[in-house]
Amino acid sequence: MFTKTSTTTPGDHPAAPATPLSAPGEGSIPHPGGVSDDEFRAALSRLAAGVVLITAHDPDDGPRGEDVGMTATAFMSVSLEPPLVMVSVRNDSRMDDLLERQPLWAISVLSQGQRHIAGRFAMKNRISDRLLFEDIPTERGEQAGAPLIGGALAHLECRTEQRVVAGDHTLVIGRVLAADAGGDDKGPLTYFRGKYRHLG
Repeated sequence: MFTKTSTTTPGDHPAAPATPLSAPGEGSIPHPGGVSDDEFRAALSRLAAGVVLITAHDPDDGPRGEDVGMTATAFMSVSLEPPLVMVSVRNDSRMDDLLERQPLWAISVLSQGQRHIAGRFAMKNRISDRLLFEDIPTERGEQAGAPLIGGALAHLECRTEQRVVAGDHTLVIGRVLAADAGGDDKGPLTYFRGKYRHLG
């Protein structure tokens, strides 16, 4: 049964699900490969992506530890044997710093009715994670000890197998320790052309 959790973590601002396009004239200088930031962002904004919430428990923050959450769209399955998934986190973000020393984390696949949760954990200049989690029903995962979001389409509990630095992000590959597909037939929350959307 899902209950409200108040053990959460103040943290840095997470990377938003997708970076908004720059104002005219900004970021238009091509990289050595020839593509500009604007061109790259515009092209990738046409790729629809599912939205997940990454969560982890920081045992070193406070006497009882604290929880951290971050919205992400760069998430995918990697392997069936063994079961592996991958998520991309911004270098030096609160989540990146935590996952560098905490190997256990979880993924909640958000439903179309959980846009407010995605937006809350992706906003800039946000309040602490303690307050962000406060009114969200959660259950603590038995394998990872991280909060699992109530009403999500699926939950995955993971242990980091490998970290690969790629540009300004780090790819975190995790072995799935437990998976729950839930019992709802709700549609998924997606992100396309800079906005949260749902199918249908």
